[in-house]
Amino acid sequence: MISYSLKGQSALVTGANSGIGEAIAIGLGEAGANVVVNYVVDPEAAEKVAEKIKAFGSKAMIAQADVSNETEVKSMFQKMYSEFGTIDILVNNAGLQRDAHFHEMTIDQWNKVISVNLTGQFLCAREAIIEMLRRGRVPERSMACGKIICMSSVHEIIPWAGHVNYASSKGAIRMFMQSLAQEYGDRGIRVNSICPGAIQTPINKAAWSTPQALASLMTLIPYNRIGQPQDIANLAVFLASDASDYITGASMFIDGGMTVFEGFAEGG
Repeated sequence: MISYSLKGQSALVTGANSGIGEAIAIGLGEAGANVVVNYVVDPEAAEKVAEKIKAFGSKAMIAQADVSNETEVKSMFQKMYSEFGTIDILVNNAGLQRDAHFHEMTIDQWNKVISVNLTGQFLCAREAIIEMLRRGRVPERSMACGKIICMSSVHEIIPWAGHVNYASSKGAIRMFMQSLAQEYGDRGIRVNSICPGAIQTPINKAAWSTPQALASLMTLIPYNRIGQPQDIANLAVFLASDASDYITGASMFIDGGMTVFEGFAEGG
């Protein structure tokens, strides 16, 4: 069986100082990768993540950058190359919500979500692909030239009233990911998306923080539990490893069955 080991590889995880990004960064470090922990605010939290990675014997550094800012993204990648030499794995995780009823949504709410959730993935993936193409394959590290993991959502296929900007960004990520997989597959760059359902993180605290809210949420999830950041980290390590070398252009749903639309089990 091919190992999940990422020893000797270098990874960058955006939005890695909390929640899903934190779990992924730590998981990659545990698998042997050297990891850049990206953050926008709260460097102390980012440092704590880096220390957890170092405890596994991997290298880690923190890097502040707003992924929607081209200058900051370029600077972050240059700092990574100065420290680690190259990039093998990019996890485009940074994302946010600015929720509103559509007829009340401001242009700032729309632009903020699109610029971080979608343009941020463009800017980071572009920098990573430039370096991966320059360097080429390094067979002793990985069968692939590079691995890019885009963080999407079940809402790339499930409409979400009151969250039109967020759902639109995630729907666009699906086509973004597939187009990159198509364009760069012949050069050994694998591109996939992780599509979480309900995961217990601060971004969606209102959906699980009370017994009533959690019970309501369970009506959408056949497997009858809320996901944990570690569930996503486990999948990210798999997609970054040679164990998944024949997987590219795929949206990997990890949602306890949310996308089978449990509401139709007794209706429809």
